[in-house]
Amino acid sequence: MIIEHKLVIADVKLIANFKSYVLYWKKRFSEQPVTDFCSVIKTNTEASEEQQENYFLLCDVLPEDRVLREELQQERLRIILEQQQCERTDTSFQRMCMFCNEEFKGNRSLLFNHMNEEHSFNVGLPDNLVYCNEFLDVLQRKMDNLQCLYCEKTFRNISTLKDHMRKKQHRKINAQNHEYDRFYIINYLELGKNWEEVQSEDDREIGRNNEEDWSDWEEHPISAVCLFCDKQADTNEKLLCHMKDNHYFDLHKIKVDLGLKFYQQVKLVNFIRRQIHQCRCHGCQEKFQTKMELITHMEKYSHVNVLPERSVWDQPQYYFPTYENDSLLCTLSDSEDEITTQNEEFPVIGEDLSRLEALRKTSVLNQLIQDSVPRR
Repeated sequence: MIIEHKLVIADVKLIANFKSYVLYWKKRFSEQPVTDFCSVIKTNTEASEEQQENYFLLCDVLPEDRVLREELQQERLRIILEQQQCERTDTSFQRMCMFCNEEFKGNRSLLFNHMNEEHSFNVGLPDNLVYCNEFLDVLQRKMDNLQCLYCEKTFRNISTLKDHMRKKQHRKINAQNHEYDRFYIINYLELGKNWEEVQSEDDREIGRNNEEDWSDWEEHPISAVCLFCDKQADTNEKLLCHMKDNHYFDLHKIKVDLGLKFYQQVKLVNFIRRQIHQCRCHGCQEKFQTKMELITHMEKYSHVNVLPERSVWDQPQYYFPTYENDSLLCTLSDSEDEITTQNEEFPVIGEDLSRLEALRKTSVLNQLIQDSVPRR
């Protein structure tokens, strides 16, 4: 079109359906002159009129063009949302895990949750994905080619690749790799904007809101969730009473008996949260298919109050919460008076922080800080 017809279309990559766009303007150009819609650009302005050429620029400065682009974008978004909804409710999904070859049937979330929990491979919420099978095909193809999913380096065998991804914390996809953009619904929401631009606008909006008047602020009480069921309470005391009365789990007594300081309580709570989330009994380590089966087992065999050896749960990895914004952690008591009075001879042993330092250096939070430095 540029060479033969001197027609330049601006921002071609932002047009959701290029075929429909071209067919629309083909019809309009047959009805009216091109100059009615396009800006005329003259080249070789210093040459004679015979040597000058006129090019025609078609862009969204023209209201009609802008409306057309937005309509095509909305139509594509409608199709994408329908596809996403179809995938979310599909129960015929069948796929093998690319890391351990375990097969999953039913909803796609089973596979993604498995890869997250068992292999620490997280691609975000499954409900945010679209064209899921194509996405998994891309990942599987890279694994088959012995290619790292994050840095794209190629290795000589599968063992070396797995060691690399584990040691370098590369069991994830690179958010800066736009090859994956088409598989995330956020990239279809606004015309000409990808996830980075959408999030930047959200951050700026939050910044503006923070500058507004806070005089009408109403504080909502903290709602802490039970370790064993979905019960919520607005105070620490109510929740502890609930767990004691309904699950026979006395966190306060455990704290006093074991002489737990604040951060040891944090690790214990995070350990139990992780075990319950993975449907595993923290008392005997037996794994179950559902949370209901797990709770029934724990109550039947009185495993709720059975804790493994301190070395199992008193680990640096349990400084990090299983769930984001776990309000129960914010309500733990930091008072040591009751501990020292009832456990006067309990030895105070300094914690080995060397492992924590090593964990900090490889932490995903550390990676996020590095990734936050603008690179492009």
